[in-house]
Amino acid sequence: MKTKKRTPIGYYVLPNMLTTASMFSGFLAILWAISGRFHDSAMAVLVSCIFDGLDGKVARLTRASSDFGIQMDSLADLVAFGVAPAIIVFLWQIHFFGRLGVAIAFLYVACGALRLARFNLMAMKKDVYDPRFFMGLPIPAAACFLATFILFSKWASFDLIFSQKGLAVFSLASTFILALLMVSRVKYYSFKDMSIFKARPFTSSVLVVLLFVLVGSEPHLISFLFFFFYTISGPVYTYIYLPLHHGRPLLRGLARGKSSED
Repeated sequence: MKTKKRTPIGYYVLPNMLTTASMFSGFLAILWAISGRFHDSAMAVLVSCIFDGLDGKVARLTRASSDFGIQMDSLADLVAFGVAPAIIVFLWQIHFFGRLGVAIAFLYVACGALRLARFNLMAMKKDVYDPRFFMGLPIPAAACFLATFILFSKWASFDLIFSQKGLAVFSLASTFILALLMVSRVKYYSFKDMSIFKARPFTSSVLVVLLFVLVGSEPHLISFLFFFFYTISGPVYTYIYLPLHHGRPLLRGLARGKSSED
């Protein structure tokens, strides 16, 4: 009788180490924001996002996924992508609004926690969970939007083009909208369905090379544009594409009925 091969204990430790590294990067982002090092804080959030993406991949490759790791990952995400970005954007810009700035920053954290809790529940109900799409803006994407915006604003010298108040208003509005998108029912593509890329490997390789060239040439601009368009892609897909796409059969049916009456 064959015995089931046990996964080495080191395979379980490695994903949790990456999760801890992600949380540590978020912790550093908070410390650096308190010190006024907002550029470094934004970079720390992006580094945290890289570790967050690696821990899940490593866990699946080594077959070391566990309920403990899932809960640990959510707690780390709340620190790195919920608390850290809220503190950074508050100390960077929206503290000018006083209590309103505090309320919006806390709203971002609260909505991020709700987003993570809902995601965990939906992941357990695989019969109603479509892995191709996320319901609501993922909290790492929201955090990366704020982080890349901070880097882009410094690179583009927004404080010289726009007034300080204008930059603060945009930051406040962005934080508020991101918070609402996280708890919304807007659908976002998850990039887990790779069948499109597998069907056209050469074209996909060319696109990846072009992407690396673009990011390497203007990293601040391209990274911000990527997360900006990903953020607006959800509402466009949910409220414009899906209604039009699902409405076509109805329109065709009405057209056929009209033609038969004639």
